Amino acid sequence: MKNRQIKIPTLFAVLAFIISCDKELNLYPLDQVSDGSFWKAPSDFEKAANAFYSGLTGASGGYDQDSDIAVGGSSNTISNGSLILENGPGWSGQYATIRGTTRLIERYESALDIQSDIERYAAEARFFRAMTYHNLVSTFGDVPLVKRALDLDSEELDAPRAPRAEIVAYILEDLDWAIANLPLESELVSSEKGRVTKGAALALKSRVFLFEGTWSKYHGGGDSNAYFSLSIDASQKLIESEEYELYTGNSTNSAYRFLFLEEGEGSKESILARRYNRDLEISHNTTRLVMTFYNAPTKQLADMYVCTDGLPISVSPLFQGYDLMTSEFENRDPRMTQTMLVPGTEFDYLGLRTFIPSIGGTNESTPSGYMPFKFVSDNSEAQLGTAFNDYMAFRYAEVLLNHAEALYEKNGSISDSDLNLTINKLRDRVGVAHLTNSLVNSYGLSMLEQIRNERTVELAFEGFRFNDLRRWKQAENKLPVNLLGVKYTGTEYESSPPNDVKTIQVNSDGFTVADDVVRRTWDDKLYLFPVPVEQIQLNPNLLPQNPGW
Repeated sequence: MKNRQIKIPTLFAVLAFIISCDKELNLYPLDQVSDGSFWKAPSDFEKAANAFYSGLTGASGGYDQDSDIAVGGSSNTISNGSLILENGPGWSGQYATIRGTTRLIERYESALDIQSDIERYAAEARFFRAMTYHNLVSTFGDVPLVKRALDLDSEELDAPRAPRAEIVAYILEDLDWAIANLPLESELVSSEKGRVTKGAALALKSRVFLFEGTWSKYHGGGDSNAYFSLSIDASQKLIESEEYELYTGNSTNSAYRFLFLEEGEGSKESILARRYNRDLEISHNTTRLVMTFYNAPTKQLADMYVCTDGLPISVSPLFQGYDLMTSEFENRDPRMTQTMLVPGTEFDYLGLRTFIPSIGGTNESTPSGYMPFKFVSDNSEAQLGTAFNDYMAFRYAEVLLNHAEALYEKNGSISDSDLNLTINKLRDRVGVAHLTNSLVNSYGLSMLEQIRNERTVELAFEGFRFNDLRRWKQAENKLPVNLLGVKYTGTEYESSPPNDVKTIQVNSDGFTVADDVVRRTWDDKLYLFPVPVEQIQLNPNLLPQNPGW
């Protein structure tokens, strides 16, 4: 048996989570906490479960730079093809979470005298274990399946990778147990708000099995329709529970924007959020990061916003073209102007300012000419870099989108009634005409493309796009291309240029090139990331490496 250094969550990690701000947890062996002094009271299990919440997606101003809908100040290891074996994404941290969750579950199973009082914490642990295995399998494919909390000399430390389908079956087992034993959102008392609920487990199940269904369908392997059915069933149950609803605010022109800010915090759209807290000084600086404009939207994203008649700009008579800097924003889905700043907008950001984009290539402040606006708060404290509003890791809109996509992928069609139950609720929030089968057929559109575009604009800058392209097997088509920005040639940008125009590259159609294809590449090996070299050195049974690596 090899000597190994293993990082494992403990009570110390729980305390670190409670008192720290955006710091990595210190993960020490649970063996350092005596089983004789811990796991005695329900409060012990609650404290142990608290540690897992740091694994929820948190607020950030830089999501989706690894995709085609955002361009940053410089290329990343995905877009430029520089990801190597040594710098693949995290592995050991995920298994630390698996060990911590499994340890709690094992202690629950042996705590017969208090089991009814701690059942929910075991269910929370199963939720986080399922989420962690989903993160692993969606990134690496086959991974070791560890069903018990390992010690330093456990034989399973040398275990080979289990087949993807076996991991997914284990995820299903955990989620179904969690769904059966977690409370509804409406059953939580105020002090419990923010904890995992039955709705969160259903939302995760909806997400996981949509991913696995599309992965199986487009990459081969597995029963895609069985997975789609599981996703549909989960989202249907969540919808029918009537525990959640979309945040509508006061106006179609602001509801989507305020959903992500202080005004929308605690709305019934939030299923599970990463919590921030003023009293504990746990904050984020998303507004300030976004307003550096280092994560700029692309033309690829801009073109996905339909006009208010529900039609794409390629066929809608409402589309106003590009003559003025503001032209393309007219008559569009209001989510566009709540995700991007319209040139000339007067906005109080650390003082009243009029925002006109600078235009430049990679390494300039606004490489595409489009200015991001989603997640930007009116609150001066947030603008200075200290925000306390929560970040939704799971929200109802995603579940509606999952439901529509899974229905179409399974059946090859979707009824207008199901569109009204899902996508058209999102359109109603912003006052856009409904997506219907008649509209799609009349204009020769692809229903699947419309469903995917709806998902992209609704979830823009929330970190979904790259994995969506991977599961659809579309990364090879969408990523190794020029990322485009605003139209320059023959427009107001050229005739009356902004004050800060850098040397720019323009394509044959007159659109700025924010990131040139010569700096962008795609290799199909990136559909699965490499198992980190250090892990293979510890356990050669993890070989063979993923294809192409």
